[in-house]
Amino acid sequence: MQEFLKVVAQLFTPGGELLKIIGVTLYMAFLSTTISACLGLPLGVLIGSRRFRGKGVLMRVLNTLMGLPPVVAGLLVFFLLSRSGPLGSLKLLYTVSAMVIAQVLLITPIVAGLSASIVSGISPRLRETARGMGLSRHAEFFCLLYECRGQFLSVVLTAFGRSIAEVGAVSIVGGNVQYKTRVMTTAIMLETNKGNFEFAVSLGVVLLLISFIINSAALSLQEHERKLHGERRSA
Repeated sequence: MQEFLKVVAQLFTPGGELLKIIGVTLYMAFLSTTISACLGLPLGVLIGSRRFRGKGVLMRVLNTLMGLPPVVAGLLVFFLLSRSGPLGSLKLLYTVSAMVIAQVLLITPIVAGLSASIVSGISPRLRETARGMGLSRHAEFFCLLYECRGQFLSVVLTAFGRSIAEVGAVSIVGGNVQYKTRVMTTAIMLETNKGNFEFAVSLGVVLLLISFIINSAALSLQEHERKLHGERRSA
């Protein structure tokens, strides 16, 4: 309990290391989730709403990449960004940008795979409606995005949860540099290795609380939107 109160006290210390760690964690998680959503959602909608040769194989590849080990993704990005790698001239290794790249590599297949599965069940009915209304393919695409917005929000929240809880890939490409690339998960790992188990558990509780607050806010918005949608239908 003492260690937890110590962690809470650090939250209210201006310029403290813990505030910096939380800031880097949220920045990395929000940015990587946003990029992954912008890439994965349209890709998932296109795959789920279309019939084409090789779709089954592509879905199997996506499902395989959804379980990509974080250390493998981190190692891949490390080789790309290292001095001898093809992108070594960018000098992104051991920066937040490198951590975001690794996260996007991990999360985008999850967003694409889940959204494709969601759209596959809705697309045939919506396609018939769209054809009856004489809508173009572009209009049909945006209709799918709108009709599945609630499910897509759940997908994005899943991606955010994966991002904020990631440790393997960000540790490899970020280096856990103090005041620079140290995030909540790598800080927990460091404190555990140092034997500060109570402090590490306290950091874990704070991480869970942050995730709970963000997810609760997003789900509240989703419930509010459903309520408004229900009122419009009844009207």
